[in-house]
Amino acid sequence: MPADLRCPACETTYAAGPDEPWRCECGHALEFADRPHPDGEPLPLSRLDTSRGLWTFFEFLPIEGHVTFHEGFTPLVDAPEWDAQFKLEYVLPTGSFKDRGATTTLSRAIELGVERVIEDSSGNAGASIATYAARAGLEADIYVPADVKQSKLMAIQRADARPVRVEGSRQDVTDACIDAVEAGEGWYASHAWNPAFYAGTMTIAFEIAAQRDWTVPDAVVLPIGHGTLFLGAYRGFSLLNEAGIVDGMPRLLGAQAAGHAPIVDALADDPLDGDGNGSDIADGIRIAEPAREDEILEAIDETDGDAIALGSDPIESALDRLHRGGFYVEPTSAVAPAALERYRADGHLADDAEVVVPLTGSGLKTL
Repeated sequence: MPADLRCPACETTYAAGPDEPWRCECGHALEFADRPHPDGEPLPLSRLDTSRGLWTFFEFLPIEGHVTFHEGFTPLVDAPEWDAQFKLEYVLPTGSFKDRGATTTLSRAIELGVERVIEDSSGNAGASIATYAARAGLEADIYVPADVKQSKLMAIQRADARPVRVEGSRQDVTDACIDAVEAGEGWYASHAWNPAFYAGTMTIAFEIAAQRDWTVPDAVVLPIGHGTLFLGAYRGFSLLNEAGIVDGMPRLLGAQAAGHAPIVDALADDPLDGDGNGSDIADGIRIAEPAREDEILEAIDETDGDAIALGSDPIESALDRLHRGGFYVEPTSAVAPAALERYRADGHLADDAEVVVPLTGSGLKTL
């Protein structure tokens, strides 16, 4: 039976079904009522059957894997010139880490008997949800900004989803999408609100730990828009600790683009409040109102983390350096490596700290 949903704020429980709400009546985001995790010692990576990709970790997931391309177990490679390890999320099926959430979200949709899904996105999440909806045989409407990159628009259209272009800000796109959901036009497959999406993104933590012989790095540096990967990492490492599989949490260090940095604004007393010059180069994280801002701030606080904002110059410099090093990523993917440099330069991260940085989206989508 599909897992029920629960509000962590007011403790209201909602029965699973195609008409389940997309958020609690109190306004808070919903979570799964169950937090499954396995017992016993984990197998070493050499003995794990990783042929199912992230669904290798099915014991942690409150969803059955109905819709999958066997995504996951992306490479974790040494990047000596950055004194870090890069997790190559841009090699996932649609070229973005969003595939982690799409496989679990569309699997949840199948469990519930959903016929049409609706999502709002700056591009990557929309392309991913559209692709996995096609795999599931479901109809999909994807709400996108009017100026969405053509390559991402084509990815949505070629999956036979219906793009709905909305003039205005990124928040205007979300508002239009929510209006459609509340009008009963489909099930909200939201990468920001739907707990099924976070069930997928948390698998990045399981993979990082497994690829490091079940140890955690000192820090993980991640971009923050709605915080789906940031919170996924926090949830995943937290579950590993609850299960007794690892001992300790990495510091979670966030990276935002100047001018679109609500998390940095909320940490205004932090000395690393970033570069004040506005930046539009990282279109994937231009989010003014993260749906789970309180949870992101909690994750930062609980892991001795932080968040900084960067202008265009350091992001473009990091992007060029990544490309020259053979990492062909999109501009948003350069925000976290650029932040890594800033964290180290400011003495906020030791030179010898073991750091993992996910590279989140493919440069092929910018063509």
